[in-house]
Amino acid sequence: MSELGVRVGWAGGTGLTSIDQVRENARFAVEAGFDAFWVSQIFGVDPMVALAAVASDVESLAEVGSSVVPLYGRHPLVMAAQARTAQSATNGRFTLGLGPSHAVFVEGFFGEPYTQPGTRSVEFVEAIAPLLKGEHTNVDGVELTAHGWLTIDCEPVPMLLAAMGPRMLKLAGRLTTGTLLGTAVGPKTVADHIVPLIAQAAVDAGNPPPRIMPSPMIAVTNDTDSAYQRCLEQNALYRELPAYRAMLDREGVDSSADLLIAGSEDQVTAGLLDYVNAGATDLRIGIASVDEETQDRSRAYLANLLGT
Repeated sequence: MSELGVRVGWAGGTGLTSIDQVRENARFAVEAGFDAFWVSQIFGVDPMVALAAVASDVESLAEVGSSVVPLYGRHPLVMAAQARTAQSATNGRFTLGLGPSHAVFVEGFFGEPYTQPGTRSVEFVEAIAPLLKGEHTNVDGVELTAHGWLTIDCEPVPMLLAAMGPRMLKLAGRLTTGTLLGTAVGPKTVADHIVPLIAQAAVDAGNPPPRIMPSPMIAVTNDTDSAYQRCLEQNALYRELPAYRAMLDREGVDSSADLLIAGSEDQVTAGLLDYVNAGATDLRIGIASVDEETQDRSRAYLANLLGT
């Protein structure tokens, strides 16, 4: 049991390029004692396919999930079919994390207009929500149309929405079980912005308290300057994305690197507790690896924190 007092998940990251890498990360999550294992998606493996493929390696984990799948590039019926198939493969432990992504990816890679991401998100979530529960969907929207049902036998699939702005947070509180937050969201923003909006939306909809899952990056190291520089390089693109830029400005920092929790074991624990005290119900932790020594030391720290 983690001394943090919240559910703790291992973030496989966006750099997983093979099922072997997914399996290695999944086995670490199991051996270290994490509650959950999350696989992200940008250029690498498809999280839903990957988690179904390694289902036998994560049987002891309470939860596995995607963090996040872009809702552009897929139809709600297609994504729901993938999610319910993953749910069947993992015996009811899969959670679908999805989000609208960013214009640079949607327009540059998918060739789709990114003119109404808020509207697309509302219509997509409204369309997929009943499908994930095994019900019919019936949506005629501005951005998409979805009519139909699925015959995949599985438990209902919980859904988390990547939400940062007010409209998305209210949508998450109304129709999902909570929100996944990117590395640009710090503890101040969680406390002052995320929690009030999504919690009130859940209350208004008569829903249980929402899950709120930030993504802190850690590095247990004596060389904090190198860790910061590496994280700065890795997050160079994200600091320019409008949605992330707004969160960084709200937090009062220039880059996600400024939110890196680096230093001794005690310093990292204190940094993680800042998120918990801000209102996080879950943490999705990743390592900002400068070198193999930092990776090993950080993994050993996490295993000790989680009590294994």
